[in-house]
This record gives sequence, C-alpha cells and structure tokens, in this order.
Amino acid sequence: MRYRLTFLAGLALGYVLGTKAGRERYEQLKKSARQIAQNPAVRNTAETAAQQGRVYAGKAFHTVGDRIPESVAHRVRSLRERNGHGTREDDWGTSNT
Repeated sequence: MRYRLTFLAGLALGYVLGTKAGRERYEQLKKSARQIAQNPAVRNTAETAAQQGRVYAGKAFHTVGDRIPESVAHRVRSLRERNGHGTREDDWGTSNT
C-alpha cells in the first residue's frame, strides 16, 4: 500500500509539473530525446550493449540449462526461433551487426 501511495503521489506531482511546463517544453524535450536517440555514437553503444546482453544471456542459459522450469525454457526457445528467421532485428529496430 505504501508503494502504491508513493507512486500515486509521484504521478500527481509529475502531472502538475508537466502542465506548468506546457506544450512548448514538452516538444523541446521530445526533440532533444529524438536527437540523442539518432546520434550514431548512442546507437552504436546501444547495439553493442544489446549484443553483449544476448551473449551473456546465452551463456547464462547454457549454464543453468536443465535447472530452469520447462515453461521458461520453452519461452526462450520460441524467442530464439522468432529472431532467427531472416533479419536479426530486435524490437527497437536496431540490427545485430
């Protein structure tokens, strides 16, 4: 209950501050976020981090292999098969190159 109240208080505070800042500030923040996301250095770093995450996840999966529940193993296999067909893109639109 305590966390729910904290969340609601944060939500209310964010709403109040957001409405005071106005639409212009929102558009300015949105434009800045888009520029950062389109920066080649940021995109390369994100792709490298995603690739390393997949490598470490694969190692962890092989390490714990038979100790994980079958439902989890099935989900991992289905995700691997889904990403294995054709292009290797993740949900963010970045390639695995």
